[in-house]
Formats: sequence, C-alpha cells, structure tokens
Amino acid sequence: MKKILVETSARHVHLTEEQFHKLFGDDKELTVKKYLSQPGQYVSNEKVNLIGPKKSINNVSILGPYRKAAQVEISLTDSRTLGLSAPVKESGDIKGTPGIRIENSLDSSKFIEIEEGVIAAKRHIHATEKDALEFGFKNGDIVKVKIDSNERSLIFDDVVVRVRDDFSLAMHIDTDESNAANLSGEVFGEIVD
Repeated sequence: MKKILVETSARHVHLTEEQFHKLFGDDKELTVKKYLSQPGQYVSNEKVNLIGPKKSINNVSILGPYRKAAQVEISLTDSRTLGLSAPVKESGDIKGTPGIRIENSLDSSKFIEIEEGVIAAKRHIHATEKDALEFGFKNGDIVKVKIDSNERSLIFDDVVVRVRDDFSLAMHIDTDESNAANLSGEVFGEIVD
C-alpha cells in the first residue's frame, strides 16, 4: 500500500489583506519565512498574539497568502488554555465558531476582533484528482490512517479527504494528535479499512 506523508500543523492564523493591514499598517505586506508542502502556502515572518477570555498565546504564525475570511487554527489544548470552546471543523467551515482578539505581537495597540473563525482543524488528507484515483477515494470520503511510531502507534479515524488539483498529497494533524502518537521527523501513514 502506498504511504501518505503525515505533517503536524501547529497553531496558526489566516487573515484577509484588510485585517493584516489593520494589524501591521498599510505599507506592510506578508513576508515569506518558509514555504509549506501545499503549493503557494507559506509561514510568514509576521506574528500575532491570541487573546482569549482566560489566557493568551503569543507569537502565533500567520500563514500566507491572504484568505477571504480570518481563521484561527488551534489544538483543543490551546482552546482550553485560551478559555474557548473551539469546535473540530474542516478548514473554511467557520459558521457558528467562537471569535477572538488578535493582536500584533510587537504592538498590542494594533488589534482586531473577529466574531467567528476559531477552530480545531479536522484531520484531513490533501490529494489531487490523480492521487484520489490511485487511492480509490473521492472528495469528502472519511478514511482511517495507521501510523507506526515509537511505542505509540495508532490509527486515526475520521480523516476527511479533500481533493483539489492545486493540492499536494499529505495528511495534516494538529499538535495534540502528533504528540499522542509521539511523532517526530518525517512520518508516513497508511490508509486502512
């Protein structure tokens, strides 16, 4: 069986261009720190602080490019730390989710308040049409992925398949899930059942 690269997606923020300029100024643009495995996606050099009802989490990465709506992707542990009830949802499905205050990490007087957009991202596989044909799945399918690791191997259930030709084949899990399986370095999973 062909293996799928499994990547840990740490907490991060997606912003609209307008929101970014409110936080960092009209003359500033997102700058690339590191490109990610998904084509055109990158971690920027700019950081923000997330201000929850209970606590804050500082120096959170902004991912580029800009999006049509703000989205804050955190783990369930982060959600509890902030004092929120972030639901597990697919990226882009932000209706009815909690909002949060987002501050410029270097200047707390520059902030925005989003009314919704905080989620714990549902674990998922990015795949092209060609990948989907090869694996025998289609957009929206739910699969199980087995990951062998040092003393904490497990099977992730409820993994949603997302198919688009501008994707690159990879499974994304959050830091809680990665820690549960004791993952580090390059990791591959196998579709089971």
